[in-house]
Amino acid sequence: MNSNLHQPIWRFYDQSISLKNSTPLESFATDDTLCHLVGQLESPPTIRTWVHDASVVLGIQDHRLPYVQQGMALLEERGYHPIVRNSGGLAVVLDEGILNISIVLSEQTKTLGINDGYEVMVALVKALFPEAADKMEAYEIVGSYCPGSYDLSIEGKKFAGISQRRLRQGVAVQIYLCIEGSGAERAALIRDFYSESLRGEETKFTYPQIIPEVMASLSELLNATFTVKDVVIRLQQLLMTLADEVRLEPFHDEELQLYAFYLQRVFDRNAKMLALK
Repeated sequence: MNSNLHQPIWRFYDQSISLKNSTPLESFATDDTLCHLVGQLESPPTIRTWVHDASVVLGIQDHRLPYVQQGMALLEERGYHPIVRNSGGLAVVLDEGILNISIVLSEQTKTLGINDGYEVMVALVKALFPEAADKMEAYEIVGSYCPGSYDLSIEGKKFAGISQRRLRQGVAVQIYLCIEGSGAERAALIRDFYSESLRGEETKFTYPQIIPEVMASLSELLNATFTVKDVVIRLQQLLMTLADEVRLEPFHDEELQLYAFYLQRVFDRNAKMLALK
């Protein structure tokens, strides 16, 4: 077990239900707030769960696609709301069958390199699913959406992707876990988005060639009927074994003021970036 997962206190902030109807921009602001609080030792290390209804989060490079407006219109037609984040990475799908988990740690107490952050999340996921831990591998799955060196897969099929956010000496390691439904159908949606947004044009940036068959949900891969709720319960039970104390805590009043600051910043930066198109 990764030593960073053992903490005297874990704060657990469950937003797997409360954020469903909210824009994912709110989640970005929440993680920025937690980075600040945990990084400055104003909060214990925190694990947050979050779920958003049908959305596709696009990266800056996606927004530079030659026909991105047409691609976004296609997403809307398919019932997915597109938003653009002002950070790296490429398009990812969020929906009620995908559980997002953020682990937020402070670098004031222990230096955490980029790979160290990824390894913490890999260890957490393996601990969450001990029945499949030996089958899980972390390497880039070519043909998946938003490919990265720490894609999590079983037998070559990706079910999760990991990213990081660093702010005010806080590190937020974030993962999307495809729990329910069809991973291939989600990948086909992103394939069609790129097809519509490129329309055969050559671009300086090389966008992924999506092969839907290389993506799957954990329910599909493990031939089991997992739900997001099941995994949130598993996570809470796991935390009880990793800390002397687990605090189930949303933001306090004074923390909400800081959240309001980061939320406004996220919205302002997003609006500014969208205006550059």
